[in-house]
Amino acid sequence: MTAAGGTAEARAQLASALERGVGIDFIPQGDPGDLALRRSAVLILFGELDAVPARTGDGLAAPRELDVLLTRRSDTMRHHPGQIAFPGGGVEAEDRDSSATALREASEETGLDPRGVEILGELTQLHIPVSSNLVTPVVGWWRLPSEIAADHSESVEVMRVPVAELLDPAARGTSVLRRGPVTHRGAAFRLSPRFGEHLVWGFTGMLLSSLFDGLGWAEPWDRSRLFEV
Repeated sequence: MTAAGGTAEARAQLASALERGVGIDFIPQGDPGDLALRRSAVLILFGELDAVPARTGDGLAAPRELDVLLTRRSDTMRHHPGQIAFPGGGVEAEDRDSSATALREASEETGLDPRGVEILGELTQLHIPVSSNLVTPVVGWWRLPSEIAADHSESVEVMRVPVAELLDPAARGTSVLRRGPVTHRGAAFRLSPRFGEHLVWGFTGMLLSSLFDGLGWAEPWDRSRLFEV
């Protein structure tokens, strides 16, 4: 993808990939929880942030100004505390569909204006056993970006991370989560120092990796590089 194509081409590629279907390479990490199954949705929101271009990206498939919205969950959360995640949460009675859930939760957690988000489509529902969630990933395009800020109850930090930095092979590796005799592995990303060098792993890491593969954006990366969780 060239600079001339920019984010408009990225949006077109996202829409096309969702229309034809994107396979998700997801391996649940953790044992089943003791809660009843609940339905949830997360928002994978891409947009253009000219003010903070990627510190890498030359020669990579995504334009330097393309970013994705991520949050850092509060350390007090019962499930996935402190992890980097997409904004999202459980379905409520007033939600008409998964997109409505994802937009409402994203607005609550980050303060974004849902009216500026174009929904491009959904990915396959995924079961997360450890939190007993059946999650629908909803992919959106930020056509009219708005101010964002953490709500400090569920999210303690919100960030617009350049996609080109995530695609940099130097940022990629395999997360390793050891639970007694069981070891869970999955695609992971190490954020740059300006984003706290946090590790993006588990559900979020595997979703991003699968989406990048399906879009044809991914570069070869060293799967033997391990990130201990």
